[in-house]
Amino acid sequence: MQSTVKLKREILRLLKEDEEFRYAVAGFLRLEEILKGFAKHDEILAKHSEELVKLREDMNKGFARHDAELTKLREEMVKGFAKHDEILAKHSEELVKLREDMNKGFARHDAELTKLREDMNKGFARYDEELIKLREDMNKGFQLLERHISALGARWGLLSETAFREGLKGLLEKELKFKIERWINFDNEGYVYGFPSQIEIDIAIHNEKTILIEIASHIRQSDVTIFKKKAEFYKKSTGKTPEKLMIITPYIEENAKEACVKHNIEFYTKV
Repeated sequence: MQSTVKLKREILRLLKEDEEFRYAVAGFLRLEEILKGFAKHDEILAKHSEELVKLREDMNKGFARHDAELTKLREEMVKGFAKHDEILAKHSEELVKLREDMNKGFARHDAELTKLREDMNKGFARYDEELIKLREDMNKGFQLLERHISALGARWGLLSETAFREGLKGLLEKELKFKIERWINFDNEGYVYGFPSQIEIDIAIHNEKTILIEIASHIRQSDVTIFKKKAEFYKKSTGKTPEKLMIITPYIEENAKEACVKHNIEFYTKV
């Protein structure tokens, strides 16, 4: 026991007084700690090595599974492209058939248009012929009308103006197939005569066309102006535009003729 105490005292003295001994002991203690650290490090490294091995195995399994999925995906893509090619080929055939049907339809449509154009041209030609015939018939009728006006004018001394008017109306209905009507309306604003008054106009309807007629034994320039205003009042009141304006008389003054030409009014007379 005394030797152990003595040994401890000697060691403490050497550590205190002998610098070399003190460094040697310190180095020994540090070496022991380093060796313990190496041992601990080896334990940790061994543990991590096992984990790395397991991680490598898991990674290899994952890569293998990924490769299998990529292989399957590639196979499905190849199958999908094959199916797409089949659908595209089928659609191409349908598009070709559709194009053929459209071309046939266009050809049929062109043929129908050609036939329609021919029928229209025939119809227009027939319509032109009918218009020419109608114009010839009307010219003959107006020539007959002028002969009757001339005859009535020669008998004017024996006829009243009312009888003259009624005679010409009957002639228009019988010879020219006109339907004669009497249009009456009140001019509140005094447009025609300059003061409110009742306006009367003879209307002849022929082939659905409206003609305004003024029948009188004697036509002056003022009569033409009044007739023109009556026609304008008729259009304003009814909203209808007459096909033509016509004056029939056995006697018309020269300035009245000029007024008719100016206002685009046809006149028929023999005097």
